[in-house]
Amino acid sequence: MIGWYIHHQGHGHLHRATAVAQVAAAHGLRITGLSSLPQPPDWPSAAWVQLDRDDTALPSDPAGEDPAGEGSEQVIDPTAAGALHWVPRHHQGLLRRSAQLSQWLESRRPQLIVVDVSVEVALLARLHGIPVVTVALPGDRTDPAHQLGYAISERVVGMWPEKATEIFRGADDVQALGGLSRFTPKPEDAGSSEARSAAAFTDSSTSTLRVVVLSGGGGGAVETESIAQVHRLLPTARVTVLGGGGAWEMDPWPHLERADLVLTAAGQNSIAEVAASRTPALVTALDRPHQEQRHMLSALERGPWPVVAMPAPRDDAGWELAMTQVLQLDGQEWSSWCEGAAADRFAALLQDLTDHVGADLSR
Repeated sequence: MIGWYIHHQGHGHLHRATAVAQVAAAHGLRITGLSSLPQPPDWPSAAWVQLDRDDTALPSDPAGEDPAGEGSEQVIDPTAAGALHWVPRHHQGLLRRSAQLSQWLESRRPQLIVVDVSVEVALLARLHGIPVVTVALPGDRTDPAHQLGYAISERVVGMWPEKATEIFRGADDVQALGGLSRFTPKPEDAGSSEARSAAAFTDSSTSTLRVVVLSGGGGGAVETESIAQVHRLLPTARVTVLGGGGAWEMDPWPHLERADLVLTAAGQNSIAEVAASRTPALVTALDRPHQEQRHMLSALERGPWPVVAMPAPRDDAGWELAMTQVLQLDGQEWSSWCEGAAADRFAALLQDLTDHVGADLSR
């Protein structure tokens, strides 16, 4: 049995854990989810541990009283002088969460634990003698805390293709498994490229394009001024905004598979799902820790993938050029980013590791 720690920020960590857990379950490998998120309906078993939150941060009353009631806490020294990422002193949520994890590790005795993502959880598991697989994120992860997490891990895996060079700095032996989407990649359509030609842009009065604006669930969105540029340049386009200022869709696939163009931020999950839909994309990099999205966008621009960097919202000339370029791109070029087998590769890696752990225990 395997544990999988799932960070609560956004939806991408949960989506890829669920995709791998479903593949693993089909091969008889059971995965228990560990998260402060509630169990999703498509998790392949009842094996789920909902953890206490460790990120509450409410100010205390100057008179010494607690106006917000039990659980109101100050965040003090959250990084242990820079050695870790999140270990605030005397934080009751952190204390309970760590105790919950320790109790589960002792009672269930997992063969290994996947951590996506938390250096502190990886370290806690390894201190209990449990082997760790760490999911790396794009960006500059050369800080001491990340380096410690990678050093104590049996494997460090990245959900991007091997040819996405310089997307990640932090571990020399990271295993790139490919972009992981919860959706089956769209099959090749010989006519799809023609519908996204430059002619559709220059004569938009006779063409109706479907444009999807995809904003993630972890905060931040494509700017409204950028969406206004799409309306200016493609006045007859059908523009659907998902997330951000639009409606949140738990299942964006029906919109993505019909889209001719996607506007999105450079989050891992968003990019994987756009890649699975085989749709050209205008991509912006939001401000994230460790320059995560900047590294992602830079890797996409250097590779063969159908991406154009989104111009500044008020750069009219830049938008005209970018729109002309992106509508000439072939969405099938996404196939080398996300070909649909990353979850299978991840499940196979876990099966191989558990087989080795079982062999070690039997000696």
